[in-house]
Amino acid sequence: MAISNSFTGKLLRRGSADGVRLMSSWFRNVDQAPKDPILGVTEAFLADQSPNKVNVGVGAYRDDNGKPVVLECVREAEKRIAGSQFMEYLPMGGSIKLVEESLKLAYGENSDFIKDKRIAAVQALSGTGACRLFAAFQQRFHPGTQIYIPVPTWSNHHNIWKDAGVPLKTFRYYYPESRGLDFSGLMEDIKNAPNGSFFLLHACAHNPTGVDPTEEQWREISSLIKAKGHFPFFDMAYQGFASGSPERDAKAISIFLEDGHLIGLAQSYAKNMGLYGQRVGCLSVLCEDEKQAVAVKSQLQLISRPMYSNPPLHGALIASTVLGDPELKKLWLEEVKGMADRIIGMRATLRENLEKRGSPLPWQHITDQIGMFCYSGMTPEQVDRLTNEFHIYMTRNGRISMAGINSGNVGYIADAIHQVTKSA
Repeated sequence: MAISNSFTGKLLRRGSADGVRLMSSWFRNVDQAPKDPILGVTEAFLADQSPNKVNVGVGAYRDDNGKPVVLECVREAEKRIAGSQFMEYLPMGGSIKLVEESLKLAYGENSDFIKDKRIAAVQALSGTGACRLFAAFQQRFHPGTQIYIPVPTWSNHHNIWKDAGVPLKTFRYYYPESRGLDFSGLMEDIKNAPNGSFFLLHACAHNPTGVDPTEEQWREISSLIKAKGHFPFFDMAYQGFASGSPERDAKAISIFLEDGHLIGLAQSYAKNMGLYGQRVGCLSVLCEDEKQAVAVKSQLQLISRPMYSNPPLHGALIASTVLGDPELKKLWLEEVKGMADRIIGMRATLRENLEKRGSPLPWQHITDQIGMFCYSGMTPEQVDRLTNEFHIYMTRNGRISMAGINSGNVGYIADAIHQVTKSA
């Protein structure tokens, strides 16, 4: 039976109208995402026209003139690699040289774990990418197993494991009254967690608090985690940058290795080499033996394939050149210590300035804490006053980026903090 042209036309017109309605509604249910609490600070700072504005929210190093820094060792490495490499894809596991140097930096130059090939390791998209890759690995091979994350922690940790589908729990870490470690709460939460849970630990320079366990406390944490059969995953974003000594900043790692743990580890070269935009990092997992390491690495590569296929080349060449050349590595160690010493010095100066102003509050925690960030103890309302009245920008949890403080603005910042906290 023939269908009339008029009937066909009606169908087409109706189908076309339905299609238009459908296409126009594809994304109607998409709401605007909330602004990132850290990146939003920089946006607000840039929009401020005040000549007195100060940004102590950004997590990037600045020199004493408030300027970004490119390390001399990085500049020299760039000269050496310029034009020396093709721009071909790296393997899925990334630069072999970068991975080798990263393992030596974290596990020790003469580590038996490296010699015995017990470490599965791949280049990652900085520390964030390393954490995300491990989160996906955890979800795939231990589905339903919780990861315990400290309170507080870097806000993106929650996003990373949540988006990977891993159930999240928290454990106590920071004690507001003392501006220090809630060690008893931390140990109690480790003890009460179901056996075989995953625990996220900051290897050094805890973000955002700057509060690290002592060496003895790390030993007690390690012992209890081992007794409970938990798996420790370390995020080490500041090796060398915290104290000026890569070995000292990796002390927690060495303690856990001595105790016989299998561990996971995320490394980043954003802070300690200033390679922020290059996204250079490494994910490693210590395994029982070489056979297991081969299997784990193969799965990490398999997971990375649909995520980003291969990691980037240029930053990996820079970092591996710096670490692999004795002359450049020596220069890097000097430069990273210089950055760490400036931060430590600014902590002392800020505390001294606050105490000189007759503040009724104790400020010892500024120098007790370590690394890029200081957890000031200021309330969100006090932070709002700093921004609205003094044009000083930071996250509302009171986290101060010590890299944003310099000899030119430390007095102004101390004055402002004193004004908003003196009646607390």
